Amino acid sequence: MDTSDLRLAVLLASTRPRRRGESVARWVMEQARGRAATYELVDLRDHPLPLLDEPAAASTGVYEHAHTRDWSAVIAPYDGFVFVTPEYNHSMPAGLKNAIDYLWAEWVDKAGALVSYGNGGGLRSAEQLRTVLSCVGIAHVRPQVSLRNRADFDGYTATPDAHHEHGLAGMLDDLELWAAAMRDVRAARTP
Repeated sequence: MDTSDLRLAVLLASTRPRRRGESVARWVMEQARGRAATYELVDLRDHPLPLLDEPAAASTGVYEHAHTRDWSAVIAPYDGFVFVTPEYNHSMPAGLKNAIDYLWAEWVDKAGALVSYGNGGGLRSAEQLRTVLSCVGIAHVRPQVSLRNRADFDGYTATPDAHHEHGLAGMLDDLELWAAAMRDVRAARTP
């Protein structure tokens, strides 16, 4: 299956001033270099959204506020996403959940993959995120990369070993295949 024209976003979910996620997202971007698909970094910190303030449900596609229309324009062109998410208090970051809730059609029938990190590898965050992604129609691949704060970082710098590099490569293979397949699904739904 040809994946050369796919656009995939590496979505950095942490917006904290000091964060490990920036290093993790850079690692993902480095590992994705040279692949057939195009990977681009989307940092939630660059797209500050207030707590959901749209009067209409996202599923209507009616966006009253400029910040929502701007966020829609960022997300809409992508065929899939690598969500780079920490675990905060056994959950995903509130900013990530908020950013997902703002939109609907921009997520539906696209592919997703997860790279999580935290004391326990970010596994609880990832499981909650999978539930949310399913609800907005993102087909998420089974493989996942989970980095542990004590084992896979030197301070705030990600230092994943070859095992994680291999796992990420397989996850990106699946993401690209699913993103291409979901593009066909989107086309089949378009009248």
